[in-house]
Amino acid sequence: MLGMALAAIDGTIVSTAVPQIVGDLGGFTVFSWLFSGYLLAVTVTLPVYGKLSDTFGRKPVLIAGIILFLVGSLLCAAAWNMGALIAFRVIQGLGGGALQGTVQTIAADLYPLKERPRIQAKLSTVWATSAVAGPVVGGLLAGYADWRWIFLINLPVGAIALWLVVRHLHEPARPRPKTRPRIDWAGALAVFATGTLLLTALVQGGVAWPWLSAPSLGLFAASAALAALTVVIERRAAEPIIPGWVWRRRTIASVNLALGAMGLLMVAPTVFLPTYAQSVLGLGPIAAGFVLSVMTLSWPVSAALSDRVYNRIGFRLTAIIGMSAALLILLAFPLLPYPGEPWQPALIMLLLGAALGLFQLPLIVGVQSTVGWAERGTTTASVLFCRQVGQSIGAAVFGAVANSVLAARLLDAPAPGLPDDLDAVARALEDPGALSAAATDHLRRAVDAAVDHVYIGAAGAAALALLALVVLAPRRFPVIAETATTEPMIAETTTTGPVTAQTVTTEPVTAEKDGKQGPAA
Repeated sequence: MLGMALAAIDGTIVSTAVPQIVGDLGGFTVFSWLFSGYLLAVTVTLPVYGKLSDTFGRKPVLIAGIILFLVGSLLCAAAWNMGALIAFRVIQGLGGGALQGTVQTIAADLYPLKERPRIQAKLSTVWATSAVAGPVVGGLLAGYADWRWIFLINLPVGAIALWLVVRHLHEPARPRPKTRPRIDWAGALAVFATGTLLLTALVQGGVAWPWLSAPSLGLFAASAALAALTVVIERRAAEPIIPGWVWRRRTIASVNLALGAMGLLMVAPTVFLPTYAQSVLGLGPIAAGFVLSVMTLSWPVSAALSDRVYNRIGFRLTAIIGMSAALLILLAFPLLPYPGEPWQPALIMLLLGAALGLFQLPLIVGVQSTVGWAERGTTTASVLFCRQVGQSIGAAVFGAVANSVLAARLLDAPAPGLPDDLDAVARALEDPGALSAAATDHLRRAVDAAVDHVYIGAAGAAALALLALVVLAPRRFPVIAETATTEPMIAETTTTGPVTAQTVTTEPVTAEKDGKQGPAA
């Protein structure tokens, strides 16, 4: 949990210190790469770390990730200009990728199926606490100390996490492989390059350059060519970074697509709701953050209780119920009155968090339970990778939707020269004295319409997640019996009855190996 906290709080603690960082180092035109560079590094390294943890074990990968993250944090604190800080944030992200994927995998290794909701709910609580505490701590350090302390504070937390992992995390002894493990370095480099180009195109398109400009088209074309090259390399590799079975197995493929769609819809509340709360409702940054943070309160509670549902009706049906509820909740957002009261979107977010907790956790627990130890790291990393890519695609798509709606609504503006993109409108509304009452009201209504369309798009993403589960996911996840020593393992039966426990003393049975169907498939 401490290791996860490093990655969780880092995403929120930096945002509140951006004005102080830019004021000290300059580089206002490129400061967005403080977040984009970190996101890129985390996302593209997830599959690599997943395969490494399956090959060499979770503990060395987690230790390496913590050390790399702490080195990046120390370098960030010593940055002398914006370019150096961005480069050191990328180093942080290289460690963050190991933290996110490996911690989730270790949770599945250490706890049998019946106990995983409890530990996963605790990990979700780490993210919820970070979402609330990160901006507060970041603002206090930037305002009363120095922005460099937002990186230095990682060092004692990381040191304790490292000590605990080294001393107390004991992985069970595994038989030595008959042949020396081979690392697919060519595949790792190809995956890294493909992901970097694709995410750069998605993050910077429509921001640094127009979508149909030469840089955007060139990046998309290059990422497509590299993706094709990656497929060729991975098919020929003895131990590929992204094995073909990740997409050949219906359960894993459907969960990847469903959680990718969830990443897409999550952009609506996390990116656009704070703008809505400040520009339409007139709230301050802290109050706007609270409207969003209530989602992180209901999410872990719902996740912790989800086992009472999927133990009775199965993983797939539980996730379908959760996403169906999320779809209805997202469609309710455009029905809110204008300008409305702050408790109304807060209630929407509270319900949405409960619905998504019921959706996400059963899928993660379920898909981890369909593979053995040697495939669990790769499987978990593929799920998290798809979710991260979905968020990047969502930011690009919904950003374009919001700005196009905003531009259309401002064609008949009551005053000339009004801003026509969401960020500029939000800045203009921070100084209402510079605008007439009619212009201010028109801008607020335009923002309200833009965010409403984003939530309708998010509902469309929820429908895609449901489609992936209904069409692709098997009716019952093929949960396998795992090796157990002192604790019983859990297996979901193929009947309609509840999940039952059984004691197992053999090696895990994999569902598919080298393209061949096995007993668990």
